[in-house]
Amino acid sequence: MNKIKIAIVGMGNCASSLIQGIHYYEDNNSKEAIGLMHWDIGGYTPNDIEVVAAFDVDKRKVGKSIDEAIFAKPNCTTVFQEDIPNYDVEVKMGHVLDGVADHMSNYDEDYTFVVSKQEPVDVVKELKDSGAEILVNYLPVGSEKAARFYAECALDAGIAYINCMPVFIVSDPEWDAKFKEKGIPIVGDDIKAQIGATITHRTLANLFKDRGVKLDRTYQINTGGNTDFLNMLNRDRLDSKKVSKTEAVQSVLDERMDDRDIHIGPSDYVPWQEDNKLCFLRMEGRTFGDVPMNIELRLSVEDSPNSAGCVIDAIRCCKLGLERGIGGQLTSISAYTMKHPPIQFNDDEAYENVERFIEGELER
Repeated sequence: MNKIKIAIVGMGNCASSLIQGIHYYEDNNSKEAIGLMHWDIGGYTPNDIEVVAAFDVDKRKVGKSIDEAIFAKPNCTTVFQEDIPNYDVEVKMGHVLDGVADHMSNYDEDYTFVVSKQEPVDVVKELKDSGAEILVNYLPVGSEKAARFYAECALDAGIAYINCMPVFIVSDPEWDAKFKEKGIPIVGDDIKAQIGATITHRTLANLFKDRGVKLDRTYQINTGGNTDFLNMLNRDRLDSKKVSKTEAVQSVLDERMDDRDIHIGPSDYVPWQEDNKLCFLRMEGRTFGDVPMNIELRLSVEDSPNSAGCVIDAIRCCKLGLERGIGGQLTSISAYTMKHPPIQFNDDEAYENVERFIEGELER
């Protein structure tokens, strides 16, 4: 089969994990592969994905080949695949726009972004020249203008768009109409982890509902030491992130909780945690006879590989959408892999919908 040719904007920890994973699974088969939700999607395995273009704004990555850039500072995720072949693909200078928060300049270069002085490239031309079929957006949280800029670039280049960050593009009917008109599929918004804070919180909330327990109050507080958490110290950039994570949990409840009784969002930046994310979760409810109970949970995950496990499925389902001539939202894979999809399904329904989509039984 032909390779799935993708372009990536934002060569941070998530891109590093995804590219490491593509090569990690090269010599595996369906029985040996650990950590995948699907080995085969429509005939495509993980190593059928090829990165043909990349964009970043950090001087330590711009101008470097992809295999060098994914290990450059400030990336700090676990290296689980050291042997990456030489890529004949240079990371090009992207457009900064609102992609770098002002406060990032107050921190040591090892932990923050250092913006290159190179001039931005013509992104649409680069996408067309590379032969990319899908643009994967890994921009930092709060990059509202930049996310929309790259969505427009995907439209102009005539390629699909996977939005892995919390700017509401795929779930926006106006954007859906634009991509639908061009017959280009889109997946988003805001990538989930395979087993992360959101999916765990949703699962427990659904368990409360199914077992007749009234959920009165809950919080989810997260800490981490990667650039994502450093970036999110600017609370002005967090509005869409909080909405995305909160709606992911609210959507599985029969009745919405009052805003005062549900708090979900990043809490603090702890540099020595690096790409390790800690989630502290508490749920208070009432069982039989109105008797109170509570759950407290501590979850520790390596953040970026956790998300790559979902992106690697989103890419392959997006390729099926391209092959089938589907334009606009791919609602099944979006609900399965994203926190703020166009349509929220409970996790069992989302899984079944993806299986049906892969088999061609469900249109989108």
